[in-house]
Amino acid sequence: MTSPLAQPVYWFRQGIEALTAFARPVDFDLAAAHLSPELLLLFRRMQRNDQLHSLNVLRSVLAQVATTPPDLATAALLHDAGKSRYHVMVWQRTLATLLWVAVPARFERLGRYDGSANNVPYWRQGFVIYTQHPAWSAEMAAPLGASESALWLMAHHQEDAALHSSHPLHPLLQRLQTADDAN
Repeated sequence: MTSPLAQPVYWFRQGIEALTAFARPVDFDLAAAHLSPELLLLFRRMQRNDQLHSLNVLRSVLAQVATTPPDLATAALLHDAGKSRYHVMVWQRTLATLLWVAVPARFERLGRYDGSANNVPYWRQGFVIYTQHPAWSAEMAAPLGASESALWLMAHHQEDAALHSSHPLHPLLQRLQTADDAN
């Protein structure tokens, strides 16, 4: 994200979309056109609002240039799959957003994760999801056959792309982040 206010505005918009997700259809055919059957099952495990968001990210990626590498399409659809580790409610995401803006150091502390899925209190799950879901997305997609490139894009989609400017996948990471930020 580019500024401290960009993320809260983005999450606010996602919050509104989450509240209305039940009324919007999920285009599973579009997802199936870009995912293997195994990866499609992972996509189907995501919360409906995250599925809709990921489909919008895919549509944005597809609209950027004439060709989209399959690895980028996979990453667009599954970059938030790690959020499915917990069923996070809108209020939990809102709480995390407010604290991220008001007290970033506290946000970072609450988002720490020691590797045990059973020890995260319910009220902290929104923080942990935000900080950990990129790595979790890649971990969940790896045994299902996602390519190393798709896994790398998922795992790094929330990091500053400039940190990876010499990486061969940097241009695809920029495309993914541009699409994610727009949706």
